Amino acid sequence: MTKITAAITALGGYVPEFKLTNKLLEEMVETTDEWITSRTGIKERRILKEEGQGTSYLGIKAIEQMVADYNVEVTDIDLLICCTATPDMPVASTACYIASEIGATKAFAYDLMAACSGFLYGLSTASKFIQSGQYKKVLVVGADKMSSIIDYTDRTTCVIFGDGGGCVLMEPNEEGFGVQDEILRSDGNGRQYLKIDAGGSILPASAETVATNKHFVHQEGQQVFKFAVSNMADVSAEILENNNLTGDDVDWLVPHQANLRIIDATARRMKLDKEKVMINIQRYGNTTCGTLPLLLWDYQNQLHKGDKLVFAAFGGGFTWGAIYLTWALNPKK
Repeated sequence: MTKITAAITALGGYVPEFKLTNKLLEEMVETTDEWITSRTGIKERRILKEEGQGTSYLGIKAIEQMVADYNVEVTDIDLLICCTATPDMPVASTACYIASEIGATKAFAYDLMAACSGFLYGLSTASKFIQSGQYKKVLVVGADKMSSIIDYTDRTTCVIFGDGGGCVLMEPNEEGFGVQDEILRSDGNGRQYLKIDAGGSILPASAETVATNKHFVHQEGQQVFKFAVSNMADVSAEILENNNLTGDDVDWLVPHQANLRIIDATARRMKLDKEKVMINIQRYGNTTCGTLPLLLWDYQNQLHKGDKLVFAAFGGGFTWGAIYLTWALNPKK
C-alpha cells in the first residue's frame, strides 16, 4: 500500500500597504534605527490601517492571492485551520468567518492558537487530517494583526511586531513529497515571560484593566531570547539527526522571523550556509503566525520540487518545534 503524505500544493500571502519604518518609530518612542536594526534585524513592518478590519481580512486577502495564482477551487476545501494569536473577536471563530467569506461551503473550520508556533502546529495538524485519508484538501492560514495588541509607547515590543498573513493548501501525495517528520514541544512555565495580562478568564476586561494598559503584549525580552535561541536551535538540529541529514542536505531553513540573531543561531547550529536561510524580517518584522507562510510566499520562485525544507519556530506559551518537509512544486515563473 502506497504511503500517503501531506504536501503543499498552493500558497498565498498578503501584507498591508502601510509601512511603519524605524524612522517613524523614532518619532513615537525613545529608539533609533540603528538600535532596532542591530538588535532585531528589522527595518520596517506593515500595519493594517483599514477601519473595522482584523485578522480575517489578512487571511482572506492571502487566500485570494492563492486562488488567483494557483487556480484553487475553494468549494473543494474540506477543512480550514486559522492559526492566529489575534482572532477577530472572542468566542466567534475567525476560521469559520474566513471559510464563509471565501465560499468554502464544504469546509469545517476552527482556530488554532500556539502564539508564534501556530502555523507550525497547523502544518502538523493538517498533515494528520490528510494522512487519515478522510480529508483531501486542508487550507492552513497563518495571520495576525499584531498592531491591535501592541502598546506603541513600549519600545520593547512596538519595534518588533507587524501585521500580515499567508496560507498553504495541503493535499495527499503518493510520490513521497510533503511532511516527513516533526518535533513539537511546549512548556507552560514560560507564559509569565510573554503574555497579555487581561482579557482572559483570569482577569476579565474592565475599566481598570484598560486604564492600566493590561491588554497589550508584555514581553521580558532577555528571558524569551534565551529560551528561543536554545530551544529553536535544539529542535532544528535534532530533526536533522533524526533523519540522517546534515546542513549540506538541507536546501532551505524556514525560520520564524522574531529576531535575526535567533535565526542566525539556529542556522549555525544546523551548520547551514546563510544562502539557505529564508529571511524577510527586515521588511515585515514579526507577524507571529504569518511569518512562515509569508516566507514561502516571498521565496516560492526559488523553490524546486524535491527541495528539503526545515521549518522552525518559537512562541509564547512557551511553544516551539521543527518540521522537515520536501517541496512538491516547481517554480511558477
